Amino acid sequence: MRVHAKFAALAVLAVALVATPLSPAGAANSHASSRAVCPSPLKGRARCHSLLVTDGRGNPLATTLPGGYGPAQFHGAYALPATTSASSSQTIAIVDAFDDPTVKKDLDTYDSTFGLSPFPSCSSTITTSCFQKVNQDGVSGSFPRKDQGWALEISLDVQIAHAICQDCKILLVEATSNSFANLGAAVNTAAKLGANVISNSYGGSDSSPMSAYKHPGIAITASSGDGGYGVESPASFNTVVAVGGTTLNINADNSYKSETVWSGSGSGCSTLNTAKSWQTSTSTWGQTGCGTERGVADVAADADPATGAAVYDSTRYHGITGWFQVGGTSLSSPLIAAVYALAGNAGSASYPASIPYANTASLHDVTSGSNGSCSTIMCKGVTGYDGPTGVGTPKGTGGF
Repeated sequence: MRVHAKFAALAVLAVALVATPLSPAGAANSHASSRAVCPSPLKGRARCHSLLVTDGRGNPLATTLPGGYGPAQFHGAYALPATTSASSSQTIAIVDAFDDPTVKKDLDTYDSTFGLSPFPSCSSTITTSCFQKVNQDGVSGSFPRKDQGWALEISLDVQIAHAICQDCKILLVEATSNSFANLGAAVNTAAKLGANVISNSYGGSDSSPMSAYKHPGIAITASSGDGGYGVESPASFNTVVAVGGTTLNINADNSYKSETVWSGSGSGCSTLNTAKSWQTSTSTWGQTGCGTERGVADVAADADPATGAAVYDSTRYHGITGWFQVGGTSLSSPLIAAVYALAGNAGSASYPASIPYANTASLHDVTSGSNGSCSTIMCKGVTGYDGPTGVGTPKGTGGF
């Protein structure tokens, strides 16, 4: 694929960097420390689920070259194609709060660095395989105020979704604030504008169902949280695909090596939402302790900041710009959303969360690691369904 001239040298260095195993364990940065990108929210509001790698003093770490995993690592590890196999175009909507004013420019830098084809903005003549940004009312303008934390979150979501499905339309819907009322309105707008998949990389305390997150035939992914064992919404809603997190280790050729439960992956039994039949019929459900309550998560993907993604952001985060290494279940949610788009099957089920449960042979079963202390399988990896990783992680698109 063509690379812009001014990024040619950088692209060569980046390819050399990401083609080499970056630690003896195959992890991107096995000794990385990290910090939350967004502060703890007020009641009724959500926190983005991004964690970024820090320096030895705990400060945000930015570099001039990408570190962490890029498109080659995720495609190689999860055996994914770069383009959708669906018969019609796919739209991945990203719902986040506040505005990222440099999101398209940063996506262009990401694409040029990793050798992806230029990705145009949508227009009257370009309506597919393009990028569009709207506010929560669907207007391409009158955007919310800028927020440095959510801007980095947005860069992560948009770049990962595009990296995984490179011919999907990316629709960014920016909510006016991080209140669930505004975020829910943005989800409704995404559905109204024709999204096949909607990614939500944020959460708050477990809450009762919200109609905004119920759109049959649309895969609505929701990150399970970064605090370890414990349940958050919207992942706890039984109408969404709750996405947990893993530590993803790869071989020198970027193929899959191993996965374990990431210690920060959110999981547990909701006390305010009930389980659907595809969960309660799993062979290990009796070991969850959830009874009729909704279990989190459904599926999982890489989320450990130590094996996190390379993300470019030129909106200053604590005064710095450049390449960040970012993890959290904010990484796994858009990744899984893009896998649903690659498969193109979301419209075949009223609730696309049910699809992986019927196709577990096409998933990696994560059977080791834990995210806390409990007396059930809702805080540790086991054979079959478990809380932190659900029924597994992508092994091609067959599970979705």
